[in-house]
Amino acid sequence: MKKNKTFHKKKILVVFLGCTVMILGLLGRLVYLMGFRSDYYYEKAKDLHERERDIKAARGEILDINGKVLASNKTVCTISVIHNQVKEAEKVIQVLTKELEMDESTVRKRVEKVSSIERIKTNVDKETGDKIRSYNLSGVKVDEDFKRYYPYGSLASKVLGFTGADNQGIVGLEVKYDSILAGTPGKILTTTDARGVELDEIGESREEPIPGENLRISIDADIQEYVQQAALKVMEEKQAERVSILLMNPQNGEILAMANVPEFDLNAPFTLNTDTDTTGMSDKEKQDLLNQMWRNPCLNDTYEPGSTFKIITMSAGLEEGVVTVNDSFFCPGYKIVEDRRIHCAKRAGHGAQSFVVGAENSCNPVFIEVGLRLGVDKYYEYFKKFGLMKLTNIDLPGEAGTIMHQKDNMGEVELATVSFGQSFQITPIQLATTVSSLINGGNRVTPHLGVAVESADGEEVRKLEYPVETGILSAQTSETVRYILEKVVSEGSGKNAQVEGFTVGGKTATSQTLPRSANRYISSFLGFAPAENPQVLGLCIIHNPQGVYYGGTIAAPVIQNIFQNILPYLGIAQTGKTLALP
Repeated sequence: MKKNKTFHKKKILVVFLGCTVMILGLLGRLVYLMGFRSDYYYEKAKDLHERERDIKAARGEILDINGKVLASNKTVCTISVIHNQVKEAEKVIQVLTKELEMDESTVRKRVEKVSSIERIKTNVDKETGDKIRSYNLSGVKVDEDFKRYYPYGSLASKVLGFTGADNQGIVGLEVKYDSILAGTPGKILTTTDARGVELDEIGESREEPIPGENLRISIDADIQEYVQQAALKVMEEKQAERVSILLMNPQNGEILAMANVPEFDLNAPFTLNTDTDTTGMSDKEKQDLLNQMWRNPCLNDTYEPGSTFKIITMSAGLEEGVVTVNDSFFCPGYKIVEDRRIHCAKRAGHGAQSFVVGAENSCNPVFIEVGLRLGVDKYYEYFKKFGLMKLTNIDLPGEAGTIMHQKDNMGEVELATVSFGQSFQITPIQLATTVSSLINGGNRVTPHLGVAVESADGEEVRKLEYPVETGILSAQTSETVRYILEKVVSEGSGKNAQVEGFTVGGKTATSQTLPRSANRYISSFLGFAPAENPQVLGLCIIHNPQGVYYGGTIAAPVIQNIFQNILPYLGIAQTGKTLALP
């Protein structure tokens, strides 16, 4: 009996000790949670009873050089429902179906979905959003938002680019300067009870968004519109595939206009700008067409420049001293290099001529000879010195690089063809930038569009600056190049680019795309004015024109027409004088 009592006492003691340890453990845990983890669980509890919605920041505007708004914002609404707060589900479904013009089954599925917040539709016009708000439906949230709006539609579409559904930049300046334009989103915070019902007495707390900064660019909207119309006109007249026209200030690299027709509607960027039938196409095929439409050929695509590239050969030859303006040449209509007979555009030949006249005639044998005098090593040296083997670093995304023969694989035949602009490829912006640097006194400029960052009230926050590489060509050689190119326009193949009262320099080009048997051509003209002190450089490239395809015949008049109108507009005074040899 005594033994049983002792056993029971021990059992009770063990249970007591076990309970004591358990209680002490719970107390210890409670002290730990309340003392050391209180902040963490406070935040967790708060999360259970707080619901957060973003407020999008107004995106900064893109302004032209004169302050015209090229990209702005339009107020739209986002319609959402909070399941636990909906009191009249059928009425909510009926109203949203009607006002949003959506399928009832789609609306029902979203309204009845059990989630903290369910988005019904975005980018709803403000009038519709205000109407839905007026119903005072419990659980229905109407948040004001911003949608990008482009007042000029397709103007400079491949330069400006556009934004996606989240207002983030996708292509063009919109993506390049996204960090400046985007701003910082705000927040709306609401408090709910344990069932998720919003507590009216507490209300909402707001963290206001910070709008993005504005970007002022060098493009002049009036010049851009005129240039775009000129490009569209020649494309239609020549039934060409596409036309690109680039205008820039060769002294500082500012882009005045960049047109690539056909352009597309920035307010409907996912609508193709052609009559292409997409029936039966896969999503990938449709996306490929859109990607092609969004490309900016001035910097995303390369091409054989043809005779406009003779400006580079001319500059290198004159700088190195392997040719002078007085050197004599003879053109029988071809030049034999190794085992190849390379023809001149004039098969009958130009006969005896000076270097300047050879440039006026755009004579291939003359420039082949200059290239051969330089030799592969020197030619490559100047190719690099002039900046042709690196990107221009224009402030737009997706710039393509030069496609050039490897030096070790370049023989005299390859050197000969490169000398007059064939058998390699560069971008239009690379050609325009390099020539700008050769005619402005020898300073390699950085082409650019961004000029300044401004606050919403128009105050300048900071100027945007770009590197300049000096001394890539001597000032004297640069002056000689301008003299020769002015002769090309006043007396040679570029006569159709003459502008009364102004000196214009330039070079024509007609190149044939691969395969040569397809008889597809690229016609182009590069011109600048005034020739004695260039303020504007223009490059017109016409892809696959029908009928007459010579650059001097169809591309030079386009630049002539543009210069006739924009030189007075820019306040550039007429001189009417001709250039003399330096």
